[in-house]
Amino acid sequence: MYRLHQFVSSHFNEKARWALDYKGLEHQRINYLPGPHRRAMVKLSGQPATPVLQTGDNVIAGSAAIIDHLEQQHPAPALYPEDLSLRRQALDLAEHWDKVTGPAVRTAAFSVFVDEPGYLAMTFSSGKAVLKRIGYRLMIPLVLPVIRNANGVTPENVERSLRLTEQALDQVAEQARTTGYLVGDQFSVADLTAASLLAPIASVKHPDMRRQEPQPDKLRVLLQRWSNHDAITWVNRMYDLHRQQPGRN
Repeated sequence: MYRLHQFVSSHFNEKARWALDYKGLEHQRINYLPGPHRRAMVKLSGQPATPVLQTGDNVIAGSAAIIDHLEQQHPAPALYPEDLSLRRQALDLAEHWDKVTGPAVRTAAFSVFVDEPGYLAMTFSSGKAVLKRIGYRLMIPLVLPVIRNANGVTPENVERSLRLTEQALDQVAEQARTTGYLVGDQFSVADLTAASLLAPIASVKHPDMRRQEPQPDKLRVLLQRWSNHDAITWVNRMYDLHRQQPGRN
C-alpha cells in the first residue's frame, strides 16, 4: 500500500492526495508538523519538502513526480491526455503552476498565517494528540521568523504574490470558458494542478482542504477578495465533479 508523507493543510500535498483518490488508490497518510518534519523528510527522501510517496523501497518526492509515477503505474483513469500535443500543453501548464502560481498562493496564505499564530498551529496540527497540539502552539512564536522567510512573506513579495494570483485566476477563467477545462475537453493534470493550488483561496468544502473554524478576520478578507471570480467558481466545480472522497485507511 502507498504511504503518503504529508502536511494536512497544503495545496501541493493536496495535488498528491487528489491524484491518489482520483485513481481510487487506497493509501496511508502520515501527517507531519511544519518545521519538525524536515529531519524525517531528509532521512526518508534526501530533501526536506512534502509530499513524499512511499511504496515498498521506492520513494518519490514532490507532487509532480508523484503524479507521474501514479500515471505510469495506474494509467486509468488518466490524468495525462492521450493526444500528445494536448499532453504537452497540460504538462507545461502544470509545471508553470507549480513554479509560479503555487508559491504565490502559498505566500498570500502565509501572509495571514504569520499574523495568526494560533490559527496556523490549529490548521497544521489538526488530528494530532492534545499535548502535541499544545506543544506546537507554544513553539510557533519561536519559529515565526523562519516561517516568514521560508514562505517569502515580505511586503514586496506579498504584493507580487497577490498580483500573480489574480493573473492566474484570470488565466483560468479565460482558458476554461470554452470547454470547462484548461486543456482540451476533459479533466487532466492541468485542471487538477490549478484547482489544487488555488484551493487555499477558494473556500473549498472538501474535507481535505476545508478551512478550520473559527476563521480569523484577516483570512476571511483574503477569501472574500476573489470569492466572486469566475475562476473560484471553476475551482469549486472541479472539486464537485472530480474530487473523490479520501481513499486513505
